[in-house]
Amino acid sequence: MKEIMYNHNSIVIAVILFVLLVVAVEIGYRLGLRNQPRSDDEAKSHINALQASLLGVLALLLGFTFSLALQRFDSRSQAVVDEANAIGTTYLRTNLLPPAIQQESQRLMRNYLDVRAREGAVALSDESVRQALLDQAAQYQNALWHQAMLAAQEDKSPVTSGLYIQALNSMIDSFGSRNAALDRHVPEVVLYLLFISFILTWAIVGYAAGAAGHRPSRVAYLMLVLVVLVVFLIIDLDRPRRGVIEVDHSSLTSLQTAIDAGDYGDLQDGQ
Repeated sequence: MKEIMYNHNSIVIAVILFVLLVVAVEIGYRLGLRNQPRSDDEAKSHINALQASLLGVLALLLGFTFSLALQRFDSRSQAVVDEANAIGTTYLRTNLLPPAIQQESQRLMRNYLDVRAREGAVALSDESVRQALLDQAAQYQNALWHQAMLAAQEDKSPVTSGLYIQALNSMIDSFGSRNAALDRHVPEVVLYLLFISFILTWAIVGYAAGAAGHRPSRVAYLMLVLVVLVVFLIIDLDRPRRGVIEVDHSSLTSLQTAIDAGDYGDLQDGQ
């Protein structure tokens, strides 16, 4: 099912949530004034207990969702590093190939790395451009695998062509792992549940204040702002290629710079 919220700006979503929560507080406050118990302390205690319980549930949902978004962000960041390492290892092992195949394989590897670095700068919402780059990367993988088969036919030693084929297979696996990590994010139904819980909770906060005969305190509004900021961070973490917090692709770009400069092998030897 195509999700609606994922392609919208996280700032816009946070602002809309803030407005909805303020409106919920005001509506709850007016309802509390209208149904204000005059001398029933038990009724007021019940409302306060319900408010405290809802705030506890809200904190639990918020913590769970934030942890979910942070785990997915970490997995995306690690996937980029793993792919860069896999590409770097495969490029180094092209030196084990027969001379007739080595140069063509290294040219294909450089082009492949360039495509993967370019794809890392494309927003996930730009599906047509991203898909074109993914298709291009798949074509380079097929070409590299064809070169590996030629190398295996010419040199059957597991110490040379065998090691290269092993590295190439790991590189292709890392391609799939990184794409899968990008496509995994917090399910939209969880965000909807979270937003509904926010609105109901702050309506109860407003209702409790109205039942007590006063407007909600400034602390309640400060907590509201804090919750909206946390929600903004959750949504921003869940969108790895736009917003304030983005996945770092420096491992790919640094590898690309080293290979283009022709000193990547020297750097590895010196470590």
